[in-house]
Amino acid sequence: MFFVLSKTAAQFLVPSNLLLAVGLAGLVLLATRWRRLGKGLALASLVLFLVIGFLPVGYTLNYILENRFPPWDASRGAPDGIIVLGGALDPRITRARGQAALYDSAERLTILAMLARDYPKARIVFTGGSDKLSANQPLESDYVMPLLESFGIARERITLERRARNTQENAAFSKALIEPKPGERWLLVTSAQHMPRAIGCFRRVGFPVEAYPVDWHTVPRWRPSFNLGFASGVAGTDGAVHEWEGLAIYWLTGRTSEFLPGP
Repeated sequence: MFFVLSKTAAQFLVPSNLLLAVGLAGLVLLATRWRRLGKGLALASLVLFLVIGFLPVGYTLNYILENRFPPWDASRGAPDGIIVLGGALDPRITRARGQAALYDSAERLTILAMLARDYPKARIVFTGGSDKLSANQPLESDYVMPLLESFGIARERITLERRARNTQENAAFSKALIEPKPGERWLLVTSAQHMPRAIGCFRRVGFPVEAYPVDWHTVPRWRPSFNLGFASGVAGTDGAVHEWEGLAIYWLTGRTSEFLPGP
C-alpha cells in the first residue's frame, strides 16, 4: 500500500500540480456566485507560479539537501564495497533502443568507472528493480551490466539486487544480500539531493554506510539569484519539494532514522 501511495499521491503534492489545480478551480469558480473567491485563487496560483519559477525557491531547498553531506574523503582509505542506488538508467528505453538510456542522474553510474579503477578490490552492488506500478516492467538491474562492463569493470565484481522499488527497499534488500561484516566500510553512491533520505534508510535497517554524493545541482556556497528559465525553476522546485516530502513521509512511517539525517 505504501508503495502505491508513494507513486500516486506524491505526484499530486508537487507545487506545479497543486498550483495548477488551484488555478483551474479558480477559473471554474469565476462562472459561479463564488466569482470573487475564484478570482483570488486564480491570481494566487499565477503569483506563486511566478515565485517558484523565477526566484531561487527550489535552488535553496535543494541546496540544504545537497550540502547535508560533504564529498567523500578519500584519505580515510579504500572501502570494502560500493553500493549504487538505481534511478539513473531507463530500462524501458534501453530495451527498446538497444543502448543505455540514462536519466539526468547518470553520475550515479558513471562515477563507478573511477571508483572501480581506484579501488580494484572493492565489491560493487547495484540495487534497483522497477519503480513502476504496473507489473511486468523491465528491471533496471537487468540492463545495467553491459554499461558497467563497458567501463572496464569485471562482471565477477558486480552483484545485482533486482527487487528494490524504492529507497527503503534499496536499504533492506541490500543488507540482506550483502550481509555486511562488522568493521567493513561501504560507500553509498546516490544523488546528493537524495543522500539524506538514503542514509536514513540504511541507518534504520542497521547498515552503516559512508555517503558518496554525486549528481550535484548547487554550488558549495549559496548565493541568491533570479532564475531566468521559468520552466527550469518550476521543475527544480518540484524536485526539491518532492524530496522534502519524501523525507517527512519516510520519517513519519518509520522508514528513516530521523527527519533530516546528517553526517
